[in-house]
Amino acid sequence: MPSIRAFTITYDALNEYGTFSEGDTITGSVTLALLKETKVESLFVKAKGDADVRWTHKSGDRTHTYSAHRRYFKLKQFLIPEGSKGRIIKATLNIEPMNTKIPSFSDTVLPQGNHVYRFTFIALFPNYRSMPSSFKGHHGKIVYMLVAKLSRSWKIDSVAEKELNFVSKCVPNLHMQQVGSTKKETGIFSRGQVHMDATVDKTAYAAGETMVITAKINNSTSSDMIPKISLVRDVVYRASSSNKFESQTVHKVVENCVKSQTQREIRCGIKIPCDYLLTIQNCEIITVDYHLKVYLDISFAFDPKIKFPVVILPPDMVSGFQSGVAMGPSPGGAVGGPNSCGLFTLYDPMNPNRINSVTLNSHIKISTTVFV
Repeated sequence: MPSIRAFTITYDALNEYGTFSEGDTITGSVTLALLKETKVESLFVKAKGDADVRWTHKSGDRTHTYSAHRRYFKLKQFLIPEGSKGRIIKATLNIEPMNTKIPSFSDTVLPQGNHVYRFTFIALFPNYRSMPSSFKGHHGKIVYMLVAKLSRSWKIDSVAEKELNFVSKCVPNLHMQQVGSTKKETGIFSRGQVHMDATVDKTAYAAGETMVITAKINNSTSSDMIPKISLVRDVVYRASSSNKFESQTVHKVVENCVKSQTQREIRCGIKIPCDYLLTIQNCEIITVDYHLKVYLDISFAFDPKIKFPVVILPPDMVSGFQSGVAMGPSPGGAVGGPNSCGLFTLYDPMNPNRINSVTLNSHIKISTTVFV
């Protein structure tokens, strides 16, 4: 007859999204439901954060494997210590608290019933360290995990796991409007010139927000053209001086045709869904970036286009940024503003007046690219 009916680990949510960020303390419970009296060697809970990448590349008859690993932290807390002979271990039962007395041998003897053990990891994600948000992709992942492990003599260890959804709040100055422009001669199969000005209301967006794009097109050519807008996600995995690239168009808008020798202004909105991966720019082996491409589809010609960087933020950071306002560099101490040392601010939505500076592990580039 098995002695364990259930072995689980849970954490206490800090917000409606169930996420954790820099400076948060994690509390939770390990529950052990026993069908009969059981001897236990030890019980501990472990918190860890790791990033891993792995992919293969075939060249001729040989297959090369590339992999890399980064560990951000690993902490362990004993709930029933090893070799706890002669000690009193406190557990919370489903009926009332009790003390379990340990007989004169190494194992702890727990009676039948439900045993609940509380744990606390204070500031598990410290403010002074920049750690990347949780991520899972085709060739890599960034995972933060709580693991409870129960050891018994002559038995396979029992393990319970609970994944933590970590969202980094290290962000650059991203609340200004973006503006781009391009001008191009259409070439052999079409005579004339096309000019396009495009604006995006800001750079950073959270789930539920709408990205507002405006474009003014002056088609002075002999060809018709179709304005198109694409939001593209770029993921890069790095290992052993090699890179693995993934690019995916996650949203596309096709506007009505702009006829030859006409002018037109288009305006559209792209709503950011809640299942988008967050931007990751502070991990050595995995980066996730977005860019918005506004371009003109012209038959038998190179398409003029403008690229804008886009940052996807966690939902609770939306209040820290203004929309639709053209702004210059932030003054010292402003939310998301870089200081003279190249540091970036850590935004706290629960306390907007508190700003903590941290150094990002990798440089964040914000620029508008025009292709002609």
